[in-house]
Amino acid sequence: MQHVDFISSLHTASTRNYLERVVEHDKAECAAVAVRFGEDYWDGDRQYGYGGYRYDGRWRVVAQAIVDHYCLAQDARILDVGCGRGFLLYEFSKILPNATVVGVDLSEYGIRTAKHELTGSLQVSRAEQLPFHDRTFDFVYSINTLHNLFNYELSSALREIERVSRGSSYVVVEGYRNEREKVNLMYWQLTCRAFLTPEEWKWIFHECGYQGDYSFIFFE
Repeated sequence: MQHVDFISSLHTASTRNYLERVVEHDKAECAAVAVRFGEDYWDGDRQYGYGGYRYDGRWRVVAQAIVDHYCLAQDARILDVGCGRGFLLYEFSKILPNATVVGVDLSEYGIRTAKHELTGSLQVSRAEQLPFHDRTFDFVYSINTLHNLFNYELSSALREIERVSRGSSYVVVEGYRNEREKVNLMYWQLTCRAFLTPEEWKWIFHECGYQGDYSFIFFE
């Protein structure tokens, strides 16, 4: 288990006005809408989530970096836990045309409006109870998903990722290293349930028997 960063460059490329997030709108009401993970979250106003989450190719470099780092085979079986609209999975399918790519997400709307090339490869499911046999996948990852679970749900989700993987795994979660980052995270987030420091996350990984790699998103 080690820290490996593939996506911080994407995260830091966006400019965020943390104070505006909490003074322009009723933050509590916006969060209540966001956690439904429906149309408002994906395609509604920015105050409720993405403000329109559309494919723009930005995940291609991430997919390539992961393929290179983990030496994924051309026919690898890859699972995305919290796949959203499947943009990263789509990039894997382009880089590894013979791979089997599978995604799960709790958002019915997200799956229904996902990249059409992935039709039949995505399904609605929760991270805490993955509908797959043990050791099904060569690579399992979960990016910006697990922090949306309550603390008591994290153990099941991490153990499930470990169970269905027969190779490498990788998770990315939001966290904070100081009081400023904690406040920024609280201001910006809409769906986060687990507000933890990197040390707390690593403790949870160990306690749950998670053996894969990890990295963190910070709101500086």
